[in-house]
Amino acid sequence: MKILMVTTSHDQLGNTGRKTGFWLEEFAAPYFVFKDAGVQLTLASPKGGQPPIDPKSDLPENQTSAMTRFKQDKAAQTALSKTSQLADMRAEDFDTIFYVGGHGPMWDLVDNPVSIALIESFYNSDKVVAAVCHSPAVLHRVTYKGAPIVKGKRVTGFTNGEEEAVQLTKVVPFLVEDELKRLGGLYEKAADWESFAIVDDRLVTGQNPASSTAAAKALLTRVTGKPA
Repeated sequence: MKILMVTTSHDQLGNTGRKTGFWLEEFAAPYFVFKDAGVQLTLASPKGGQPPIDPKSDLPENQTSAMTRFKQDKAAQTALSKTSQLADMRAEDFDTIFYVGGHGPMWDLVDNPVSIALIESFYNSDKVVAAVCHSPAVLHRVTYKGAPIVKGKRVTGFTNGEEEAVQLTKVVPFLVEDELKRLGGLYEKAADWESFAIVDDRLVTGQNPASSTAAAKALLTRVTGKPA
């Protein structure tokens, strides 16, 4: 099985002067879920090369077992440092696509024509699309049969409450929860910061960093038909 994992290349948190990027747990946890299942992984980002890690995601209070494992895994670090350019990726070369979250995607992936076309190509080929935390926002301009891809679909993503807790509601271009609802998605959530993932046909979404493992396992189960 071949999975394309996509991260952001964007490292500026709006005009706050602070750094952002992808959330390390949302890369590390799915990476090892996939690797341990024997998946062939390709990593990509808009600019290619080493994508920026959100420094906040690596603070002591945010450490997880997957992150610890990543820091001891030279092969994983090397793979991450050499992401392919998103524009070179083709849906026909993969079985499914997984978008890593973090605040970065809110700037360089949500309106990215390459990303939008790629997601539509996967979905139109009856392939599953997965996204966790902020990355369900990458679906906001994606359409299927002329309607928003999330319309009428059960979806989740970073909650308004979680965005308020990190004090970035006025910094992000839009709120993930509000946007998924505006597009006609049947938005659901668990308590803030709890693990929660939803599968609805060919869409798999996870709510927040804690949902990274659950979303990755849900994706594997959906694609293979076997419990991950």
